[in-house]
Amino acid sequence: MKLFDIVIIGSGFAAHQLIKSVRRLDQDKTIAVITQDEGHEYNKPDLSHVFSKQQTASDLVVKTAGEFASEFNVTLFAQSKVEDIDVYDRVVKTAVEKIQYHKLVLATGASPFIPPFTGNAETDVITHNSLNEYQQKQTRWNDAQSVLVLGGGLIGVELAMDLADSGKEVTLVEPENRLMTAQLPEFVEAKLRNAMEAKSINIYTGLCMDEVSHRSTEKLVKLSNGETLKVDEVTVCAGLRPNVQLATKAQLSVNRGIIVDEYLATSQPDIYALGDCAEIYGMVRAYLQPIVVSATALAKTLTSSPTKVLLPNMLTKVKTPAYPIQLSGVLTGEDVTRWSYDVTRSGIVAKSYNADDKLIGFVTTEQRIQESFPLLREL
Repeated sequence: MKLFDIVIIGSGFAAHQLIKSVRRLDQDKTIAVITQDEGHEYNKPDLSHVFSKQQTASDLVVKTAGEFASEFNVTLFAQSKVEDIDVYDRVVKTAVEKIQYHKLVLATGASPFIPPFTGNAETDVITHNSLNEYQQKQTRWNDAQSVLVLGGGLIGVELAMDLADSGKEVTLVEPENRLMTAQLPEFVEAKLRNAMEAKSINIYTGLCMDEVSHRSTEKLVKLSNGETLKVDEVTVCAGLRPNVQLATKAQLSVNRGIIVDEYLATSQPDIYALGDCAEIYGMVRAYLQPIVVSATALAKTLTSSPTKVLLPNMLTKVKTPAYPIQLSGVLTGEDVTRWSYDVTRSGIVAKSYNADDKLIGFVTTEQRIQESFPLLREL
């Protein structure tokens, strides 16, 4: 049985950031990565604009798994599914290996949530959450002339705009009454919608997708208002669910994600969770900046200098070239008691305030996104 100082389950952005951070501090600790896919390093946000840039999956690879493992002195167990974690003997079990650890990190990521619907194409929708998913569906994406995007959150909006920029006919369906309800006030959302409609994107809000059926080479999509749409492909961007199955099986504390403390430690000794699967301070922070901050702190903890994760307000850039948006802070919920708007020809600055009239969040658009950094410092 092989023993490693650090064993990481998963090979996404969080895992790669952690390895780089550990190696900046310690060149000698033995590190193993166990992953179900090949383990290549790539920049996940680039998935949002592969169509307009006409990029293949291989174009997105920053380093192959072999190159990364060699550069950072990592033992890679690729295309290996973890079946069980023995928390008492500190052993990770795959179908062919038993790997022992001093410290274990779960970086298992998250999977696309697919809302329930009926029809004989129920299992034939496309998700677009990883390099592996894109690689498997490249031919279908290339052949499709019309695409329905289910989900009008940040990812759905980005993807719909990029598909339209690539020349495809795009329909976006969002069950809520407006787009990006978790991030944008109504006034800004209306401007975004106008920019998308100017790209000939057909937008349906307040409706669900009830049924998807095959008809020849097309798919028939029945909406909750009874209307039927004809498209070549349907892609689902309805949010992510943290992958907590292994953690649950190992009897770690789990809520929406794997519950961790301020050191990213789980409820079992010497087991940590990082990235989209982790729930810290009651939240799953599925953005790159929190992962970078968390990986830096966890690397220090794993190399004998326990370090708390401190997550400041961070800037989110929405990749919608026709209507650039940046945002940060608290933008929804009971804490937001009022909004102020400064609207000019060059864009909008919208600020959210709490009951004490304190700035708690902001949204900037178009040319005024350059005002984000002083606002971020104010937050």
